[in-house]
Formats: sequence, structure tokens, C-alpha cells
Amino acid sequence: MKFKLLLILPFFILMKSSSDDDFFWGKNGHRATGKIAEKHLTKRAKKKINKLLKGQSLAFVSTFADEIKSDRKYSKYYSWHYVNMKLDETYEESEKNPKGDLITGINTCIKILKDKTSSEADKAFHLKLLVHFVGDLHQPLHIGRKEDKGGNTFQVQWFGRGSNLHKVWDDKMIEEFKMSYTDLADNAEDLSKNQIKAIEKGSIIDWVHEVHKLTKEVYNSAKVGENLRYRYSYNNFGIVRKQLQKGGIRLAKILNDIFD
Repeated sequence: MKFKLLLILPFFILMKSSSDDDFFWGKNGHRATGKIAEKHLTKRAKKKINKLLKGQSLAFVSTFADEIKSDRKYSKYYSWHYVNMKLDETYEESEKNPKGDLITGINTCIKILKDKTSSEADKAFHLKLLVHFVGDLHQPLHIGRKEDKGGNTFQVQWFGRGSNLHKVWDDKMIEEFKMSYTDLADNAEDLSKNQIKAIEKGSIIDWVHEVHKLTKEVYNSAKVGENLRYRYSYNNFGIVRKQLQKGGIRLAKILNDIFD
């Protein structure tokens, strides 16, 4: 009996770790996006945000929306981490989740932050969520297919170990690069003012459509069961870094519009 358990347990752990619904960038990814955003805030917005968060940085609060997942009273926010879309359709054409999705979540947070009647506690809570969700928006598989839960059941190997495509893009490539979130933020591409303005341009839906084009490329970048290694990271980690930077710049744009 003990021998059988030893055989079954590693298999169970492998299956669980490779199919959990981890709808978020890894911690370093979110923190890098938060730190990048801070560099693009106006002085007025930074002052108001600092007061609302009681001195906590955007990088620090960026993982809050994941941390509250363990508390059932926050379960209604779970579907706000992602949106499911077919690869050949727009957000407008897609079937909407009655519980809400990433786009409705971001818009709700913005609405509450702009509402003068919202309490300070309510604003702080939704600001923390917003920081996280704008980061999520820029992870291509957060706008993934419903049938594989945004790549969570798209099984691959990462350096010979069981994983899934979503997790590879969430954190495996970031972990392999072995840089802290401050290293990632400080070494983001040096952009001109015009380049920054081009990234800021458009609506949230425009950004969704832009990222969704990238989603298609990500799905085509690997085959089910493929052992992804150095070459995959070499080909794609630059995209990860660009998405983290875009997320930070656009988060700052939203926050400047709210608080400046």
C-alpha cells in the first residue's frame, strides 16, 4: 500500500500543479509593472496615491488581488483576472461572463476611484485591484481560450518538468531570467516621449484587441507536450518584458487621468 501511494502522490502533485487556474502574472511580473508605473506618475497623482495607500508602493500592492483569493468573501472578484475569447473574435463579439471579467473589473475599479462619494477604504481596495488587473491585461493568456482556461490546461514541459503554457508566460520565463522585479523595472527599454505617447494611446478595449493579437502568436508558439527550454525563452522573453513595460505605462496613464 505504501509503495502504491509513493507512485500516485508525485503524479497527483504534477497534475495539480500543471492544471491549477493561475490567472495572473507571477509576483515579480506584477511588481515590475507597478514599479514601472510609478516612474510615469505625475507628482500630483503620486501624492494622492501615496496618501490613499498609506505609503505603500504600487509594486507592493500589485499582488493584493492574488493574495485575497484564499478568502471566500472575495470570490466575486476571481473572474476579474481574465477574459475568455475565441482567437478569431473581438471582445465585443465574445460571450460575456455573467460574473464579470477583466474589462468590467478594470472599469469598475476606475468608476469607484473617480466617484467622490466612495469611501477612502473602498478607493484603496479598488486601487490595489486596479494595479493588478492592468498588469493581468498585458499577459496575453489572460485573454485566452475558454476551452483551455487561458492556456492553464495547455500542457507543456519546462526544462523537462510538467507545466502549462499559461504558467510559462506568467512566471517561468521570468524566474529563469533570475532578475528581481526592481532589476526588470530598472532595465526596461529606454523609450522616447513619442513612443510612450503611442503606448498610452487608445482605450482599454483597444489594448485588449492589441494584446489579443499577441495571444494568437503565443498559442502558435508551442505544441501540446513540447519541452520548452532556452530557445523558447530566448525567442519570447523580450515580449514578456515589453508587456510588463506597456502595462506599467498604461497603468500610470489611467492613474494620472484619475488622480491628476
